[in-house]
Amino acid sequence: MERPRFDAQREREFVTRGWWRDDTLPRWLARHARERPDSQGVAFAGGALTWKALQQRVLKAAQGLKTRGVGHGDVVAVQLPNVPEFIVAYLAIARLRAVMCTLHMPYRGAEIEAILGHSGARLFLDSAAAVTELEDADPLTPDHPEPDPEDPCLLLYTSGTTASPKGVPHPYRTVLSNARLGANEHRLAAADRILSPAPFSHLYGLYSLHCAWAVGACSVLLPAFRPDDLALLIEKQRASALWTAPAHLAACRAAGLFGRHDWSSLELAIVSGSIAPAALIREFADAVPQCAVTQLWGMTELQAGLYTRPGDPLEWSAASAGRPSPGAEVRLSAEGEIQVRGPLLFAGYFNNPDEDKTAFTPGGWFRSGDLGEMRAGGNIAITGRIKDIIDRGGVKFNPVDVEKLLDSHPKIMQSAIVPMPDPVLGEKACVFVTLRAPSEKITLDELVDYLLKKDIAKNKLPERLVVIPEMPLTPTRKIIKGRLRLPQP
Repeated sequence: MERPRFDAQREREFVTRGWWRDDTLPRWLARHARERPDSQGVAFAGGALTWKALQQRVLKAAQGLKTRGVGHGDVVAVQLPNVPEFIVAYLAIARLRAVMCTLHMPYRGAEIEAILGHSGARLFLDSAAAVTELEDADPLTPDHPEPDPEDPCLLLYTSGTTASPKGVPHPYRTVLSNARLGANEHRLAAADRILSPAPFSHLYGLYSLHCAWAVGACSVLLPAFRPDDLALLIEKQRASALWTAPAHLAACRAAGLFGRHDWSSLELAIVSGSIAPAALIREFADAVPQCAVTQLWGMTELQAGLYTRPGDPLEWSAASAGRPSPGAEVRLSAEGEIQVRGPLLFAGYFNNPDEDKTAFTPGGWFRSGDLGEMRAGGNIAITGRIKDIIDRGGVKFNPVDVEKLLDSHPKIMQSAIVPMPDPVLGEKACVFVTLRAPSEKITLDELVDYLLKKDIAKNKLPERLVVIPEMPLTPTRKIIKGRLRLPQP
């Protein structure tokens, strides 16, 4: 894969201002193996890896990849849960100056075929055993060339089945500088133990690794999210920082886990992946009073763009996604769209110039597609997606405020409002909900009465209710509205 091409003048600015340095994953790993060889770099059920042991496994796996013909610029696809072998594979691929392409765990057949074909992957690692087989080799020799900070290290896909796959290439200098600067803002240190139930196949989960590796902290691994497993792991492993999504917290709340386990080790929680109900943030903060509960907004194209900081008033984190990460420029367009540029931003989609034409403004601002509003302290609240707008008889509205209120209903676990065709008005609002208890019952009239008591405008009221057992979710627990299908009458 060729190096992503950035504007030369902007590159010089990023280097001059210290945002881009000589960060690479092999350099970071070598530094930690040298400075803290016997400290834990990875902890997991049944064991741990010190930084020295991790480096040894990585060098063996790198040699195994080399013997299989992987070299500079080659793409290696990886589909693994949050297990030690994922980390070994990622770092070994980096040591060979190759590029890791992640595939989300739910992807099967068509999605995998589309990504492997578009990326041109030379090798596909889809099991822990496939990684351990690579380690049956002598370590890579020290004279093997190391990557340059300008080299691409990641190729991530925002979708799997599409006629025009959107692959996002990132060099070390975008994601690692963003993490190095972010770790300081999050007040992370080598003594921290960082746990991410968000999958490493997504850039939000990878951000937890990048921040941990920036400071030499330990990554605590949870292969698959289940509420009880997350709470128990925090308690047993004494996790100090948690990367989580609103759906994770909502599931733990519904299971009554805030009061049943010891969460006292947590000093930082970052909530991201979808718009978090303010009530959920406040309730979690009440349950972990010693912990700084913050929110973060990011995308595959830019990793961490906005976040609140430890020490901020709780209301800032409850009501917004935060303010720009160091070096990031963020603005709101006339329509309220969040647009970003700066050292964290990718240069353009992989082999997809048509997408680039609409993704960037003439001035190089990336159009995120997310809508925002400015709040207190320079923080920005995410108010929805441009494509989520419902046009009811020519009067357009964003359903996010209604969804927030519905999510606070005592019977509702999650809600999602989508447009449904109407022969007179063009579109009406249909609400899909999951209930907190299978035995619960709820009616549309009940929801409408609840919303009217909250002073919601009548044109925003849902006009159809569909109760489903579970929401279709992305790996980071964001509702996939495109998969919510209206039942046939």
